[in-house]
Amino acid sequence: MSKTPTMLEMLKAGVHFGHRSSKWHPNMGPYIFTTKKNVHIINLEATEQKLKETLQVVQDLAANGKTILFVGTKNQASAVIEKYAKECGMPYITNRWLGGMLTNFKHVSTVARKLTKLKADRESGDLKKYTKKEQLEFDREIERLDSIVGGVENLMKLPDVVFIVDLQEEKTALREAKQLNLPIIAICDSNVDPKQVDYPIPGNDDAVKSIELLVKALAGAVLDGKQNPVVATVPAAPAVTPSV
Repeated sequence: MSKTPTMLEMLKAGVHFGHRSSKWHPNMGPYIFTTKKNVHIINLEATEQKLKETLQVVQDLAANGKTILFVGTKNQASAVIEKYAKECGMPYITNRWLGGMLTNFKHVSTVARKLTKLKADRESGDLKKYTKKEQLEFDREIERLDSIVGGVENLMKLPDVVFIVDLQEEKTALREAKQLNLPIIAICDSNVDPKQVDYPIPGNDDAVKSIELLVKALAGAVLDGKQNPVVATVPAAPAVTPSV
């Protein structure tokens, strides 16, 4: 199983720092250790336990060939999400969430296919038959589409699970995933409702070091799962008794 970060590593990364106590969500109560200078301190023992459980789930999903969509569009999360999603070969959203990304996936996949075709045409030289001005317009269109659907360009079907950094920031992603009954993994800071998701990871969703430590752990679990895929076995044919 993928290695769970130690409590010391989480302390150093600031995973335990929540929001001001006036902004907390009551359902985070079981995961709060104490309050210090009006700031909630998250119980890292609870974080360690929840993270360990989630990493096992993620590893099993990857071993079974399932797809996890990584979502984190705010400044502190976007570069981290892109880096580790790419490392473990999973789709990701790091720029603006396109409304209908999940609930109108057919349209989004059409946009992604357009991006793929434009890239292929540029690579093959097919766009050189156009004027320099038209080629520039194609380049700008590729850049625009890449910023919108580049991270899900190779996503051929709806993801099996959605992983979210900051439920407050990604309300639309949360709503669409729940509408489609997709399982949700999320880093849950002290100001969000952990009961909205299937696999909450109590922790700081604002500090880059905290986000990176947790996202890196999930990506590691994906890689571990992929390295030990579940091989489907074909049941043996029933024995045939010869007729007399």
